[in-house]
Amino acid sequence: MRLKKVLLFVLTSATVFGLVACEGDQHGDHDHAGHDHDEHAEDHDGDEGHDHDGDDHGHEHDTIIAGPNGGRVITSFEPHAEFFVTESSKVQITFVDDEIKAIAPGSQEVTVIAGDRSNPTILTFTKLGGALVSGQALPDGDDFPVVVMLKADAMSKAVTEKFTLDLTQCPSCDYLEYACTCAH
Repeated sequence: MRLKKVLLFVLTSATVFGLVACEGDQHGDHDHAGHDHDEHAEDHDGDEGHDHDGDDHGHEHDTIIAGPNGGRVITSFEPHAEFFVTESSKVQITFVDDEIKAIAPGSQEVTVIAGDRSNPTILTFTKLGGALVSGQALPDGDDFPVVVMLKADAMSKAVTEKFTLDLTQCPSCDYLEYACTCAH
Protein backbone atom coordinates (compact mmCIF):
# COMPACT_ATOMS: atom_id res chain seq x y z
CA MET A 1 0.00 0.00 0.00
CA ARG A 2 2.80 2.42 0.93
CA LEU A 3 4.65 1.56 -2.32
CA LYS A 4 1.53 2.44 -4.35
CA LYS A 5 1.33 5.84 -2.62
CA VAL A 6 5.01 6.53 -3.30
CA LEU A 7 4.65 5.53 -6.97
CA LEU A 8 1.52 7.67 -7.32
CA PHE A 9 3.35 10.64 -5.79
CA VAL A 10 6.34 10.19 -8.11
CA LEU A 11 4.15 9.91 -11.22
CA THR A 12 2.03 12.89 -10.23
CA SER A 13 5.11 15.00 -9.48
CA ALA A 14 6.69 14.08 -12.82
CA THR A 15 3.51 15.00 -14.68
CA VAL A 16 3.15 18.34 -12.89
CA PHE A 17 6.84 19.11 -13.45
CA GLY A 18 6.45 18.34 -17.16
CA LEU A 19 3.40 20.60 -17.47
CA VAL A 20 5.13 23.46 -15.67
CA ALA A 21 8.21 23.07 -17.87
CA CYS A 22 6.07 23.25 -21.03
CA GLU A 23 4.07 26.18 -19.67
CA GLY A 24 7.24 28.18 -19.15
CA ASP A 25 8.46 27.39 -22.66
CA GLN A 26 8.75 30.50 -24.84
CA HIS A 27 8.14 28.66 -28.12
CA GLY A 28 4.61 29.96 -28.55
CA ASP A 29 1.63 27.71 -29.22
CA HIS A 30 3.45 24.46 -30.05
CA ASP A 31 2.05 21.02 -29.45
CA HIS A 32 4.67 19.36 -27.23
CA ALA A 33 3.36 15.82 -27.62
CA GLY A 34 6.27 13.90 -29.10
CA HIS A 35 8.21 17.15 -29.66
CA ASP A 36 11.92 16.77 -29.05
CA HIS A 37 13.50 20.14 -28.26
CA ASP A 38 16.83 18.92 -29.67
CA GLU A 39 15.07 18.28 -32.99
CA HIS A 40 13.57 21.77 -32.74
CA ALA A 41 17.01 23.29 -32.47
CA GLU A 42 18.15 21.33 -35.52
CA ASP A 43 15.21 22.72 -37.52
CA HIS A 44 17.02 26.05 -37.62
CA ASP A 45 19.93 24.61 -39.66
CA GLY A 46 22.73 25.63 -37.34
CA ASP A 47 21.16 28.95 -36.33
CA GLU A 48 22.76 28.96 -32.88
CA GLY A 49 22.07 32.68 -32.44
CA HIS A 50 18.33 32.27 -33.03
CA ASP A 51 16.57 33.86 -30.07
CA HIS A 52 13.28 32.23 -29.10
CA ASP A 53 12.23 34.91 -26.61
CA GLY A 54 9.01 36.32 -27.99
CA ASP A 55 9.08 33.72 -30.76
CA ASP A 56 5.71 34.82 -32.10
CA HIS A 57 6.47 35.11 -35.78
CA GLY A 58 3.35 33.38 -37.00
CA HIS A 59 4.53 30.02 -38.23
CA GLU A 60 5.08 26.58 -36.85
CA HIS A 61 8.57 25.18 -36.73
CA ASP A 62 7.49 22.04 -38.53
CA THR A 63 8.06 21.95 -42.26
CA ILE A 64 5.18 23.51 -44.16
CA ILE A 65 4.10 21.59 -47.23
CA ALA A 66 2.46 23.39 -50.15
CA GLY A 67 -0.50 21.69 -51.78
CA PRO A 68 -1.46 21.24 -55.42
CA ASN A 69 -3.10 24.69 -55.55
CA GLY A 70 -0.31 26.51 -53.69
CA GLY A 71 -2.00 26.45 -50.27
CA ARG A 72 -0.86 25.12 -46.90
CA VAL A 73 -1.26 21.37 -46.29
CA ILE A 74 -2.62 20.41 -42.87
CA THR A 75 -1.00 17.07 -42.08
CA SER A 76 -2.56 16.51 -38.65
CA PHE A 77 -5.73 15.25 -40.37
CA GLU A 78 -6.26 12.14 -42.52
CA PRO A 79 -6.63 12.53 -45.38
CA HIS A 80 -4.43 15.63 -45.35
CA ALA A 81 -6.17 18.89 -46.24
CA GLU A 82 -4.86 21.80 -48.27
CA PHE A 83 -5.99 25.21 -46.97
CA PHE A 84 -6.03 27.56 -49.96
CA VAL A 85 -7.28 31.15 -50.26
CA THR A 86 -8.98 31.79 -53.61
CA GLU A 87 -8.93 35.00 -55.69
CA SER A 88 -12.33 35.91 -54.18
CA SER A 89 -10.94 35.55 -50.60
CA LYS A 90 -12.86 32.36 -49.96
CA VAL A 91 -11.20 29.30 -48.47
CA GLN A 92 -10.93 26.13 -50.50
CA ILE A 93 -10.14 22.86 -48.72
CA THR A 94 -8.77 20.18 -51.03
CA PHE A 95 -8.12 16.78 -49.51
CA VAL A 96 -4.86 15.16 -50.59
CA ASP A 97 -3.18 11.79 -50.22
CA ASP A 98 0.32 11.19 -48.86
CA GLU A 99 1.79 12.12 -52.27
CA ILE A 100 -0.10 15.46 -52.07
CA LYS A 101 -2.38 14.49 -54.97
CA ALA A 102 -5.96 15.79 -54.78
CA ILE A 103 -8.68 13.32 -53.78
CA ALA A 104 -12.44 13.80 -53.78
CA PRO A 105 -14.02 14.90 -50.51
CA GLY A 106 -16.19 12.38 -48.70
CA SER A 107 -18.25 13.12 -45.60
CA GLN A 108 -15.66 15.47 -44.05
CA GLU A 109 -16.85 18.64 -42.35
CA VAL A 110 -14.82 21.84 -42.05
CA THR A 111 -15.29 25.05 -40.09
CA VAL A 112 -12.87 27.98 -40.16
CA ILE A 113 -12.84 30.85 -37.66
CA ALA A 114 -10.81 33.83 -38.86
CA GLY A 115 -10.00 37.42 -37.98
CA ASP A 116 -10.45 39.47 -34.86
CA ARG A 117 -11.23 37.39 -31.78
CA SER A 118 -13.83 39.89 -30.57
CA ASN A 119 -15.64 39.79 -33.92
CA PRO A 120 -14.61 36.59 -35.73
CA THR A 121 -15.73 35.50 -39.18
CA ILE A 122 -17.02 31.92 -39.18
CA LEU A 123 -16.76 30.11 -42.50
CA THR A 124 -18.84 27.06 -43.38
CA PHE A 125 -18.21 24.85 -46.40
CA THR A 126 -20.03 23.06 -49.20
CA LYS A 127 -18.77 20.65 -51.85
CA LEU A 128 -17.84 22.32 -55.11
CA GLY A 129 -16.10 20.21 -57.70
CA GLY A 130 -13.37 18.16 -56.04
CA ALA A 131 -13.06 20.39 -52.95
CA LEU A 132 -14.93 22.10 -50.12
CA VAL A 133 -15.35 25.87 -50.59
CA SER A 134 -16.45 28.42 -48.01
CA GLY A 135 -19.73 30.19 -48.57
CA GLN A 136 -18.28 33.35 -47.04
CA ALA A 137 -15.15 35.36 -47.79
CA LEU A 138 -12.36 35.88 -45.27
CA PRO A 139 -12.36 39.16 -43.33
CA ASP A 140 -10.47 42.14 -44.73
CA GLY A 141 -6.76 42.29 -44.04
CA ASP A 142 -3.74 40.25 -44.91
CA ASP A 143 -2.48 39.02 -41.53
CA PHE A 144 -4.79 37.49 -38.93
CA PRO A 145 -5.25 34.28 -36.94
CA VAL A 146 -7.27 31.34 -38.25
CA VAL A 147 -8.58 28.23 -36.56
CA VAL A 148 -9.38 25.30 -38.85
CA MET A 149 -11.59 22.52 -37.46
CA LEU A 150 -11.73 19.33 -39.54
CA LYS A 151 -13.98 16.34 -38.90
CA ALA A 152 -13.97 13.03 -40.77
CA ASP A 153 -17.78 13.02 -40.50
CA ALA A 154 -20.56 14.52 -38.38
CA MET A 155 -19.96 12.06 -35.52
CA SER A 156 -16.15 12.39 -35.36
CA LYS A 157 -14.11 14.53 -33.00
CA ALA A 158 -12.65 17.65 -34.64
CA VAL A 159 -8.95 18.04 -35.36
CA THR A 160 -8.00 21.67 -34.76
CA GLU A 161 -5.19 23.52 -36.50
CA LYS A 162 -4.24 27.13 -35.66
CA PHE A 163 -1.93 29.42 -37.60
CA THR A 164 -1.51 32.99 -38.75
CA LEU A 165 -2.92 33.62 -42.20
CA ASP A 166 -0.34 35.96 -43.72
CA LEU A 167 -1.48 36.73 -47.27
CA THR A 168 1.64 38.64 -48.31
CA GLN A 169 3.94 37.21 -50.98
CA CYS A 170 7.03 35.45 -49.65
CA PRO A 171 10.12 37.16 -51.07
CA SER A 172 12.02 33.86 -51.30
CA CYS A 173 9.57 31.34 -52.77
CA ASP A 174 6.53 31.20 -55.06
CA TYR A 175 3.95 30.99 -52.25
CA LEU A 176 2.10 33.40 -50.02
CA GLU A 177 3.57 33.51 -46.50
CA TYR A 178 0.89 31.25 -44.97
CA ALA A 179 2.03 28.45 -47.32
CA CYS A 180 5.71 29.45 -47.48
CA THR A 181 8.03 26.44 -47.78
CA CYS A 182 11.41 28.17 -47.50
CA ALA A 183 11.60 28.24 -43.64
CA HIS A 184 13.01 31.76 -43.40
